[in-house]
This record gives sequence, structure tokens and C-alpha cells, in this order.
Amino acid sequence: MRHTPRYLMTDPQEVARLIRNHPWATFVSATSTGLVASHYPVLLDEAAATLTVLSHFGRPDDELHELGQHQMLVIIQGPHDYVSPSWYPPGDLVPTWNHVTAHLYGTPEILSEGENYAVLSRLTDHFEQHRPGGRSLHEDESATRRAARGTTGLRLRVNRFEARAKLSQNKPAEVRTTITTQLAKDNLPSPTRCAATRTRAAEARQRRAWRHERVLASGRMRVVAPGSALPWNAGPSVRVRPPRR
Repeated sequence: MRHTPRYLMTDPQEVARLIRNHPWATFVSATSTGLVASHYPVLLDEAAATLTVLSHFGRPDDELHELGQHQMLVIIQGPHDYVSPSWYPPGDLVPTWNHVTAHLYGTPEILSEGENYAVLSRLTDHFEQHRPGGRSLHEDESATRRAARGTTGLRLRVNRFEARAKLSQNKPAEVRTTITTQLAKDNLPSPTRCAATRTRAAEARQRRAWRHERVLASGRMRVVAPGSALPWNAGPSVRVRPPRR
């Protein structure tokens, strides 16, 4: 990772916050047969004295990674997006990509079957706890324990990390404000985005209704033959004669 001083994140607490908010991680191993990468959710071990993550691998990923035999890289990708030079003052033409990213390094410790099931239960509870009708592995422990045997649990104590928060710190305050405003427009939360989509659709329907009213008022009402797929607003005003019997 490029070490630009103004972008570096050096506080373990900030990295921990990034992990909590963005738990989908990429695991990379340099194995005896080459590079291997996999993707799994992680859970921060809040009880650990130092930065530590818990996760699991589906078999046979544990063997492909030679899990526990060497150091591995865990990539935590936080928020990121393209920054357009159209948001800059005239003359500043170089685009960029802002991001918050952490690279975690450590040698994973393989968990016992019981520890792995406990971690899987915590992971499930973590993501289910705020959902209506959230589920738990303990609802059918015998079945979920059998399923858990197809995974290998791991604990990775981070012995070093590299992290960057590249957020246009090299730009003036007013430019950073513009960037933040523009990115906020492009990254509405899902419910807000759905509401905005519904609003645009309703506005489009209203505009079509107004156009229809104007057509009727002008006496140019369109007549569409039975069975025709021609919509009322498809191009210039036309008259289509019904088929002769």
C-alpha cells in the first residue's frame, strides 16, 4: 500500500471501527503453489487485548490457503468512489478515487470445533439481531452443528497493519465540501434510493398525464386499433383505422 503521510491511518481504534462497519473481507495467502484469495465475513474480537479478527473458511479453502502454516493478508475495503474533476475549480483536470482501506497481517490460529461453532453463532447473531424475525443457529443446534463441520474457524491476531483514508485531504476545504455533497447524491441509502426512484416514476407518470390532457384539449386524440401495441404518446399524433370486417 502506498504510504502517503497525509492519508495514513495509524490508530488501531480507527481500523477496528472500519472492520466493524465493513466486515466483508478478502483473505490472501502466498502458498507453496502460488497466490490464493477468498472472501469471507469477519467479526472483530472485542475481548482481545490487541486487534484480532475471527472468521471461518468453507472447506477446502482451508487447505488451499494452507491455513495456519504462514502469514496471510486480510483486506478490509471501506467506503470508496470515483471523484470527478468536474467537481474541481477550472484547470484542475486530474480525477482520482477516494477510499478507506486496511491491510491486516498475521498468522491465523485454527479454532477447535466447539470454538468454531461459537464464532459462527456469534457471527449469525451479529447480522440477525436487528432483522425482523431474526434467526439463530441455536434454533436447531444439531443440524447447524453438522453444517458447521464443513467450515474451519480461525482467529487472526493482527501483528501489523497498513491503512489509508484517502479523502481528498490535498484539496481546499470548499472543494472537499463539494466532493462530499456530490458523493452523497450518488450514494443514497437503499430506502432513500428506492423512495427517490418511486418519486421520479410518479413524476414521469404525472408528466405523461399532463401531455395526454393537452392532446385531448387540442382535439388531436389518438385512436389506436384494437390489439395494437402503439402507446398513446408514441411519436406524432396519428390515426389508426380499425381493421375492416
